[in-house]
Amino acid sequence: MNFCCECANMLYPKENKEEKKLMFACRNCDHEQAADDNCVYRNELLRTANNLAVPIMHDVTADPTLPRTVSNKCAKCGGRESVYFQAHTGRDEAMALYYVCCNSNCDHRWRE
Repeated sequence: MNFCCECANMLYPKENKEEKKLMFACRNCDHEQAADDNCVYRNELLRTANNLAVPIMHDVTADPTLPRTVSNKCAKCGGRESVYFQAHTGRDEAMALYYVCCNSNCDHRWRE
């Protein structure tokens, strides 16, 4: 995130169409500066700690649209309730079932 050197407000990406360059401009004082890099934003999706290939949001257990089950026991805390969903893990792999423990102190994730 870049800030204006004149008024300390945030600089926003702006295109200089004549020179075909990326600039950062202040909306308060009209200060502009050339961008050091052409990347404005980068969202990196990393694998979770248990190496699941599908990124799972931390608040997935609060989603009321996901089905719940009590038939699979959590290996970490022994809890019985979990939410589950199907996801495609890769181009060459079949669909897999992903489970997330509903115990707020556990948050263990596994797949079948």
